[in-house]
Amino acid sequence: MKKALYLLLLMFPVVIVAQTEWFKSAPAEYCWKNVGELGFSGGIARYTSLAFNPVTNQPYVGYSDSAHAQRATVMKFDGNNWVNVGSPGFSAGKITFTSLAFSPAGVPYMAYTDYGSSYKATVMKFDGTSWVNVGNPGFSTGYAQYTCLAFSPAGLPYVAYCDYMDEGATVMKFDGTSWVNVGTAGFSGGMAFYISLAFSPDGQPHVVFKDEENSHKATVMKFDGTNWTTVGPAGFSAAEVAFTNIAFSPSGVPYVAYSDYGNAFRATVMKFTEPSWVTVGDPGFSTGFPDYASFAFSPGGQPYLAYEDEDNQAKATVMKFEDDRWTLVGPQGFSSGEAEWTSLAFSSAGTPYVAFGDSLRGANVMKFDSVMVGVDERKTSGLTIYPNPAKDMITIESSSDTKENRLTIINAGGRSMINCPGYRTKAIINIHTWPAGVYFVRMTNDNAVHVGKIIKQ
Repeated sequence: MKKALYLLLLMFPVVIVAQTEWFKSAPAEYCWKNVGELGFSGGIARYTSLAFNPVTNQPYVGYSDSAHAQRATVMKFDGNNWVNVGSPGFSAGKITFTSLAFSPAGVPYMAYTDYGSSYKATVMKFDGTSWVNVGNPGFSTGYAQYTCLAFSPAGLPYVAYCDYMDEGATVMKFDGTSWVNVGTAGFSGGMAFYISLAFSPDGQPHVVFKDEENSHKATVMKFDGTNWTTVGPAGFSAAEVAFTNIAFSPSGVPYVAYSDYGNAFRATVMKFTEPSWVTVGDPGFSTGFPDYASFAFSPGGQPYLAYEDEDNQAKATVMKFEDDRWTLVGPQGFSSGEAEWTSLAFSSAGTPYVAFGDSLRGANVMKFDSVMVGVDERKTSGLTIYPNPAKDMITIESSSDTKENRLTIINAGGRSMINCPGYRTKAIINIHTWPAGVYFVRMTNDNAVHVGKIIKQ
């Protein structure tokens, strides 16, 4: 239990409730809910990839669309429905290994293995009307597998993949005219499976992969401006791995997640602490084999892992690291059916979303706790919060003068910071000891629900 928070309430006394994990004030809260219609793709969706438009904060999903001969389709949620972005099935042929990402200006790009171009890598972008090629289609030297797209801090698109001609990991970037190699092609020295690409805050591209040259263990490499070098020892995992992911914490520390063959094929996360990789929490923390694992940090800085949970009928499960342990985010196996190709992303308000392909229903997207965390939903707020951002004290005033109000504040990970019945019109809260990040405020009574957001500096 963390320290109880001091709440000075004017006009009506309250009893302060200390922080409790996964407090529920109603059965409908703290659960995973469908975003739009279940199976909105109209056909089986494979290789689903989820990303948020940084300008509009709308979720987009790209996938291989069985309703259009397994060609590429991208859809977005407009607040009410999932709608096509351009024409469905826009790629020249069948695709696999999709990776959707946005430029800083909010332009959607998608990379994939292009069966219409001899199984090579292709990237397309949406120009506002249609999907157009970025450089030449099929620009890789040979067959490209595990294509992964990311934008550098400078706004340039990079693609990482395993090139079967160069027999190893390759990264290329688009220089405005053509795709060029970043360092040496095939720099891993052997086949590199499950490649994941991310940029450090200082702009260095990093990749993690299952390393054939090192007993199929995890290896991370970075480009230092001249060469690709290992980050820590090569093959640092305890045993063989699968579904490797890399992401950077807000403070710039690289983390990797993977299915750990040395721990009953369960999930393990490690971070780099010079000069070695150390385990984050317990190794093998998931209850079963995590297929299609997707790893990301929340805006508040918490690591999350989403995966198809083979221990729960192949349904979706999400876990996060908090208080030195990995805990479930909502129920285990929360999806109604199987959840292949899970893809995790966060809205700007910190709401976790998961996209996946249901083998019977098609594409599906779910989000956690739309009631409490979904402040980005267009709700009218009767709250005034000031100063905001704040470091020490913050004041919350309500337009509803009733003795039946309840004030609740949670962090971006869903943990209750304050839960106070009997709230009336004004509260002054000491937030000095809270970690920096985004916190969500909710005030309810019999007639209204008001929501707001606190930024703790």
